[in-house]
Parts: sequence; structure tokens; C-alpha cells
Amino acid sequence: MPGRAMTENIVRSSQLISTWGPGAMLDLPDCSVIVSGLGEWSHLRRERIDEPRLAAKLAALLDRPAVELWTPPAHEENDRSGPAPVGARIFPTWFIVRDAVPAPGFPLWRRRRLVQWRDLDRRRFPDPDDGGKRKPVVPVRFVAACRRGHIDDLDWRRFIHEGGDPCRRRLWIEERGPSGDVADAFGVCDCGAERSIYEAWGFDSQALGNCQGRRPWIGQFAGEACGEPYRLLVRTASNAWFPQIMSVISLPESDSGLAREVGRQYDRLKTADDLGALANFRKIPELDAAFAGVEDDAVIAEYRRRRAGAGQDLEVPVKTAEFAILDSGAAIIGEDDPSSRFHAETLPRADWDPTLDPVAAMVDKLALAHRIREVRALLGFTRFEAVSPDKEGEIDLDVERAALAETVDWLPAVENRGEGVFLSLRKDAVEAWLRRPAVAARGDLLLAGWRKWAKARGRPPDGFPGAAYVMLHSLSHMLMTRIALDSGYPASALRERVYAGEAGHGVLIYTGSPDSDGTLGGLVEAGRRLARHLRRALEDNRLCSNDPVCAGHVPDSAYEDRLLHGAACHGCLLIAETSCEQRNDFLDRALVVPTVGAADAAFFPASVLDP
Repeated sequence: MPGRAMTENIVRSSQLISTWGPGAMLDLPDCSVIVSGLGEWSHLRRERIDEPRLAAKLAALLDRPAVELWTPPAHEENDRSGPAPVGARIFPTWFIVRDAVPAPGFPLWRRRRLVQWRDLDRRRFPDPDDGGKRKPVVPVRFVAACRRGHIDDLDWRRFIHEGGDPCRRRLWIEERGPSGDVADAFGVCDCGAERSIYEAWGFDSQALGNCQGRRPWIGQFAGEACGEPYRLLVRTASNAWFPQIMSVISLPESDSGLAREVGRQYDRLKTADDLGALANFRKIPELDAAFAGVEDDAVIAEYRRRRAGAGQDLEVPVKTAEFAILDSGAAIIGEDDPSSRFHAETLPRADWDPTLDPVAAMVDKLALAHRIREVRALLGFTRFEAVSPDKEGEIDLDVERAALAETVDWLPAVENRGEGVFLSLRKDAVEAWLRRPAVAARGDLLLAGWRKWAKARGRPPDGFPGAAYVMLHSLSHMLMTRIALDSGYPASALRERVYAGEAGHGVLIYTGSPDSDGTLGGLVEAGRRLARHLRRALEDNRLCSNDPVCAGHVPDSAYEDRLLHGAACHGCLLIAETSCEQRNDFLDRALVVPTVGAADAAFFPASVLDP
């Protein structure tokens, strides 16, 4: 396995969480690399993120006493004095020569030489058959991986010779069609052995053997016991790396001034605690000045709360705590201060529903969040299939995720600041709607689709979020699409959090950006016209441009693989996956509005939409 790649590439901090974190493959101009684990990330030019609630949840998931959150190391432009802030290793180590030659006896078939990294000279292949001419190469498209996240070079000699005693002659990738499809690609040896790469395609194939547990992003020889069957993975495919991200909305602090100051002085307090001198922290001049006029016990209690990760709240699901704050009905939530993490106001109904629209009457409360701080942390990753947090925002302890390092004591995180609109539906209206036979029948259809999907992937059958969640999730997508036309933000800049639990039912639509771009005020102003936006969003979705096909879709159909969708498609509910908390799953228009395929299961019936 070659060592760290020396080619430099600039990646934004947020992309190291969502797109190219440890274990992800990244194309550089003349090679492909796999991003190194946290052990090869610089500890310089990074900042600690203070979010005790999230840190506590992550520590429990990783079975660690404590986990700290830090921003990815920043890149200093024009700084060539040391190694790159984030390491990377050459992967895969097999390359194909760009120059193609006709296959012997088949002039329409094109073949390219298959070579390894050790065969290259300054990243070019000195072809002995062409007088040593140095020819450009590109990384091979295919690698071997397993569902636990392990990844390795495909053993081309063993594969082409079907597990037999491989010879050492020249290897080729031969394209026997113009499409570039996997079915047209063959591995060929000069000895006459050949094999279609398509034989390794699919979850049931045993052509690549069993996984050796290799983890090249952690180290050259890093590995663990596995034994899962290897699967063929296209290096640049969208299923090569799925981040497992957990996020929380920062809640108002009981004493935000003290909390902020403890956050600023956390490293000094931690050093004093580690030395057993926390009770005498006043002897440190900087700490004595920072906490002048504050009781020692209050400072120590706040520090210990943060270091313990607010462990007393571990049993409270992420979204339950957020919903309790957002739906509290308090006129003012949090502090109206530029440094505040959260500031919102609950509007009286007359301010946003002056015409007493029967559609808006289904809404219980409306809160405008002028300041929101969201913290997102990368916990691990999966390959082939994404695993999203459940409807409560929690990550399943039993999910098999690939580790970011051999030993994890910190996790990369980013904080996004923005604004948002929160609305909750009347609890009595939702409960009455759930008791309707048509809603129960529609829920059973969606549940059947989920069970079929889960069985095919070995997932537990009890993970369906319920009809109420699907309804709210669909309503959220309708509102995001509509509000984007009026708020000044592109639709992809909006995000959602759906609340569907025993505490109540609501939706938070918000922006999030590492800088001030997410706090321009357009979303809050759009929230003041919520009644109008809500009605227009519902009317727009009664009919889809793909109806009646969209409206007539059955989730457990044997003819389609859209098992987690009801009446939902790209013409109506599907949005940018970065905006959706469930990657565009669990959607159904028929639970929100009457459609041409189902009119009786809608939360907003025709009698409300057509008064």
C-alpha cells in the first residue's frame, strides 16, 4: 500500500463531514486517494466546538467516557512549510494506461494495459513494449468493498484466473462495447484467461471472495476480522461512501453568559481539572479575571456539566428536547443577542393568519427562529447503503459503521448558523386523523413497503417511522419548495427537522451555513406569511405532473423498487438530498392532500381546501 499522497487538493471544512471524510475516495488530477483517518489529521488550526448534548450522545454511541468535537483543520493558503492538514493515501493502487490498442483478432474491441502503482515512474507507465515511452495512466474504476465499510484493491490476477494459480503475464481491461457499461468490460490475461467484470456485480456474487477487513484510510496495515463477502464497488459511484452524521439544534442556556465564558475558558479549566487543581482555579490569573463576580461553585458545576456531556439528558431523545423548546408557546425564546445560539419568538395567530383560513386552523403554533445554531458531527460511515438517524434524531446502537480512526477520542464537527420557521400541528387533529380507517389502510401499505425493503437489506422490521411522520415529512417538503420561491434562498439551502412523537407533531424549516449567509432574514419574513404559503403548497401538490402514475404508485409493488414512497416523485415531493433528513425516503402526498389515487387519507381534506 503506497503511503500518503503528496498532491494537494483544497476541500471545504463542511465537505470533510458530508462528502469526503475519512474512508472516502477523492479524485485528484492524476490519481485517486482515500482520505486518511483522524489519526493523520493535524491538530493545528482547528477550533473546539462546544455542544454538550451532542457530545454526550456521541460518547454513548462510541462507548467512550467522553468525546470532544473539533472543527476539521483549516488550510492555510500558500503555506508549504509542513504536511497537509488532512492526510490521504493513494487508492486504488491499480491503474490502466490511457492509450488503448485493438484486441487481437477483434479490431472493434479496445483494450488498455492494467498496471500497479509500483510499476509507475513519476506517475507514468514506462511501456517496455514501446521503447520505454512514459504513458499517462488513470486509476482503475473498480475496487472491492463490504457492507461494513472495509475496502481493498480488487485482486485482478486471482479474479481473471477464477481463483486458480495466476500467471504473471500482462493484464488488460478490455471494452467490448461502446457504452462503457460494466457488462461490456472484461479482465483479460495474455495467457488467454478472461472474465467478465459483470460476474462480480450484485450483492449475491461470490466472485471476489471474502473480505479481509482492510482499512487503508487508517493505516497501511490496519485491519480487523470480517469475512463478509466482497462486493464490486465502482470507485466514483454515489454509494461508495455514506457519512453517518448526527446533528442537534443548540438549545437556550439557563445562564448563557456563564455558559459562553466556560466554553471560552474550557481548555484552561480542563488543564486545572486534569492536574487536580480545579477547586483552586482562581490561582490562574486568566480564569480569575474571566469569572470575576461569579461563584466558584457555579463555574465548577457548569464546567463539569460540559465535560460530562450533560449526561443527565442522555435518555431524552434529540428531537424531544428541541420540540419542547420550540413548542413551548413562550413569547420570546432565548436571548436577542448577536452571540446567542438560539433566539425565537412565538407569533400570535392574528399576526400570521389574519383571514382565519381553515387550512391554517390545523396549525397549533408558529415560531420564528431569528438565530439558530446547528452542530453536525461525523460519527462514522457506511458503504453501499446509507443509514440515517431515526425519526427522533437518534442513531441506532446496532448499526455497523466503519470507524474514523483506530481510537476515537474526538470527532470532526461543524457549526452552522441560520434562521428558521417552526410550526406545530394541533395534537387533537393529528390523533383524530390517525384513527380514520382510510389513514390506517394507507399506513399499512407504506408499512408493507418498508418491511419488504428492510427484509431485502437485513434490517429489523420495526423501523418504520409511522404514518404521522410520513405525513409531516411530506408536508415539510411541500413547504420548503413553496417557501424557497419567496424567501430569497435556493431550495437546496433549506433544511428540515421533522418532529413526530408523543410530545407532539411539528416541522422546523431552517437554513444552515458556516458563515452569515444563512441569516439574511428572508426565511423569517416568509414565516410571517405562513398561512398563504401553506395553502399554496397544498394546492400545488393535489395534482402532480406525473399523475396518475405518481398518485397510483403502490409502495410494495413487485414492478418498482420505490418501496419507501407512496405518491411521491421528482415532479412533486423529492428535493435535494442534502435538504432532506431521510434522503428522500418516507414520502406520500396522499397522507397530506387528496390525490387522484387516494382522496380519503389526507390530513387536509377537500372540505378544508375547498371551503
